[in-house]
Amino acid sequence: MPQVPQTLDASAVRAWCGLALEALGRAREEIDAINVYPVADGDTGTNLYLTVESAAGAVEAVFAAHAAMSVVGTPPDGPLTDGPLTDGPRIEPPTLADAVRAMAHGALIGARGNSGTILAQLLRGMAQVLAADTGSERTDGPGLRLALRHAADAARQAVAHPVEGTVLTVASAAADAASGAEGDCAVVARAAYEGARAALAATPGQLAVLERAGVVDAGGRGLVAVLGALVETFTGEAPAVTGRAVPVLASHARVEIAEAGECADGGPAPASAPVSVQEETGPAFEVIYLLEADDTAVARLRDRLDALGDSLVVVGGDGLWNVHVHVDDAGAAVEAGVEAGRPYRIRITHFGPADAHTTGSTVRPVRERAQRAVVAVVPGEGLARLYAEAGATTVLARPGEPPASGELVDAVRRAHALEVVLLPNDAELRHTAAAAAEQARTEGVRVALIPTRSAVQGIAALAVHEPERRFDEDVVAMTSAAGATRYAEVEVAEHQSWTMAGICQAGDILGLIDGDVAVIGSDVTATAESVLNRMLSAGGEMVTLVLGEEAPTTIADHLEAKVRESYLAVDTVVYQGGHQGALLLIGVE
Repeated sequence: MPQVPQTLDASAVRAWCGLALEALGRAREEIDAINVYPVADGDTGTNLYLTVESAAGAVEAVFAAHAAMSVVGTPPDGPLTDGPLTDGPRIEPPTLADAVRAMAHGALIGARGNSGTILAQLLRGMAQVLAADTGSERTDGPGLRLALRHAADAARQAVAHPVEGTVLTVASAAADAASGAEGDCAVVARAAYEGARAALAATPGQLAVLERAGVVDAGGRGLVAVLGALVETFTGEAPAVTGRAVPVLASHARVEIAEAGECADGGPAPASAPVSVQEETGPAFEVIYLLEADDTAVARLRDRLDALGDSLVVVGGDGLWNVHVHVDDAGAAVEAGVEAGRPYRIRITHFGPADAHTTGSTVRPVRERAQRAVVAVVPGEGLARLYAEAGATTVLARPGEPPASGELVDAVRRAHALEVVLLPNDAELRHTAAAAAEQARTEGVRVALIPTRSAVQGIAALAVHEPERRFDEDVVAMTSAAGATRYAEVEVAEHQSWTMAGICQAGDILGLIDGDVAVIGSDVTATAESVLNRMLSAGGEMVTLVLGEEAPTTIADHLEAKVRESYLAVDTVVYQGGHQGALLLIGVE
């Protein structure tokens, strides 16, 4: 048997994260298949996996930083020296506090969905206890017991309206079982795991929708996998499954709660089996964002979001929060975040016809994917709302922080469709979007990438999107509409540079047409008017203006009036883009 840690230190945290990621990877499809509460959108397993993947990545980054910076005679945060290393380099590992803080932060910024957000708070609750004594290199069984208790309590406090029979119940049961365990970390971890398994088996009796579907809670199932990985961290072996089997699928097969998602007879769990649940008319959108705000503002935000929708979970602290809510008015949820502080990494998902809030009376299958969906990258909160209202799944790109291919793949998964049209809306995202499309195709999704270079081209494509058409015909129509739309941006120069229009100075107003600087000016409105005149000189039928939050308040009225005066039969439509980087986006069709 390989050597295993007897106490929880930084290396054990690293091992736990890796094993938890492997366990969720094996169980992901099974957990997705039993996801019926609070919304039957079939992505809980994927969301938990992505949350832990972010946590594990953050821990690995801490170890990599220490490996790069730690040499004899040099503190972990000091500079490398050119002096002799008589004993050779020696890697100083991170402390327990370093590792658990990284784990919690990674989970917080990478949390996906309702269960992923709650898991992030569970890990944060553990970190608050384990990092309290910054001088300690490790903790023992009693320390782990205390961390599990605080984690369960913190997660319950983060949920606006806790419901029994969910991951919260499983977490509390794990903490209760651990509190009665006397021994080292392995004993405590095993007790928590067994307590969680027993609580998970009881969830159908606590939540009617689970009982009707013949499944256990998906989030709780994921937590059992994570706790099983904790047992394996301290024992070197995955915990053996004992006790009675519990139903996890709507079919008559009864399967054990095991980390590999196997049936009681040893075969693979039929993850694709359909699950029928009951549906009510619930909120249309899932809204998630990170928020920089103080505690007082977040308290007000909780009250406002609670009045807007349901499934509200707000986790975090120390100025950084992860906000999750289901609402009908996605824009209002984002605007509430803007009032509270600075929201970013905003993700708005439109629940498709196969997704259901699960407390009503109409029975229908929920595992069937939508036929077609649109996934779009958008540069501002206002456009995210616009695209979402049109039925698109959005990925927000903050200025200077373009999304990675993994975020686009995640959005394709959230769209939950057989066919997906991907709109990158940025020339710089061409290769990133192509990589995401290729990955999605390996997962059985038919993806068409339309190389839109601006959000206004995406708006034009979305305007002619018709899901009832054949896929190829729809893609051709959307591509044609995007290609027929010229695009421009008005922005502020950040530094002196050479451009196609001459030398610009920092602070100059730049007008870019189709990606190249065409106008350099000192006034935003005058520069925008010059850009628009150049674009319309080649003809046009429709002008689209997307205003950034720092654009002059009168610019839209001024440009609309100029178009009416000078260009007959040309219509103008104006949208609020929010914090989108550019002062103004212009599209001419």
